[in-house]
Amino acid sequence: MASKATTSNRATRGAPSRAQSDWLQRGVNQPGGKLPLFNEEGQQVPERTVKSCIDKGWAEPWFSNPLKPDWIVCKLTDQGRKALQP
Repeated sequence: MASKATTSNRATRGAPSRAQSDWLQRGVNQPGGKLPLFNEEGQQVPERTVKSCIDKGWAEPWFSNPLKPDWIVCKLTDQGRKALQP
């Protein structure tokens, strides 16, 4: 777990927060960089996390889900991969 100082430094550098990083990391080894809709506990990834990553260019919408149009299916971008590097 990151210390408060580390988390604060990450935020000021424009690096992903812990929640953003955890979500983005899950797309690294997926075909096409597909990012999950749900976390490891089976809960939907917060829309705030998804939209903030899209706004920063770390993720991009991939396609619309006709069964759940309010879900944003995304993939990891090259910029997102770079943001995950130490």
